[in-house]
Amino acid sequence: MGAARFLPRKVWRQWRQADDLRPGPHPTDVEAAARRFLLLGLLPLWVVPGLADWWMHRRTGIERTSGTKESAVHALMMTEAGVPVLMGLLARVNPLVLTTMGASALAHGATALYDVSLATGEREIRPVEQHIHSFLEVLPLTALAFTACLHPDQVRSTLRGGSHPQDWRLLPKERPLSAGYLAGLAGVIGLGVALPYAEELLRCLRARSGGGAA
Repeated sequence: MGAARFLPRKVWRQWRQADDLRPGPHPTDVEAAARRFLLLGLLPLWVVPGLADWWMHRRTGIERTSGTKESAVHALMMTEAGVPVLMGLLARVNPLVLTTMGASALAHGATALYDVSLATGEREIRPVEQHIHSFLEVLPLTALAFTACLHPDQVRSTLRGGSHPQDWRLLPKERPLSAGYLAGLAGVIGLGVALPYAEELLRCLRARSGGGAA
C-alpha cells in the first residue's frame, strides 16, 4: 500500500519517458546541460574511482591486514553515499532531500577520514590510492552542488526552515526519470560497486575465519 502511494500508476507510466535526458531544441541551455551532466556523467562515472579503490585494497591485501573492520567501513560509506543518491533519483527534491544530502555528505567525509586513519597503521596506503580517495571525497559534494543549482527555490526554502508541510515529506518526482535510465544506472552501480565490495567483504570474512581456525 505504501509503495503504491509513493509510486502511483501515473508515475509508473511516466517512467517510460526520458525527456530530461534528451537534448531539447536548445541543447546548450545551462539547466538542461547541468542535468545531463549530473545524470549521464557524474553519477555513472562515480563508479570508476570506487572500482579503482577496490582494486587498490585488493592489491595491498586488505584481507590480511585491516580486514573486515575496514571493509565494513567501506560498506558504511557506500550507504552514506547511496541513500541520498537514491532519494535524488526517485523523490522530488525538497528541503528534506537536500538536508539528507548535506548531512550524508558530511557523514561520508567524516567516515572517510576515519577509514584512512584505520587503514594507515594496518596496510600500505599508496599515493595512487590517496589520490583516488580525493575523488571519492569530493564527488558527494559535487553532486549536492549540482542538485542545489538545479533547484534554487528548494535551497531557499531549506535555508528558511521549510515552512510548507510538503517540504519535509518524501514525495515522488513530478517528472520521473525513465525506467530504462534507472535500470541502466542500477546495473552499472551493481557491477562496478556493490559486487566488488561484496567480494571484498566476503574475502575478509573468509580470511578472518581461516585465521581464527589456525
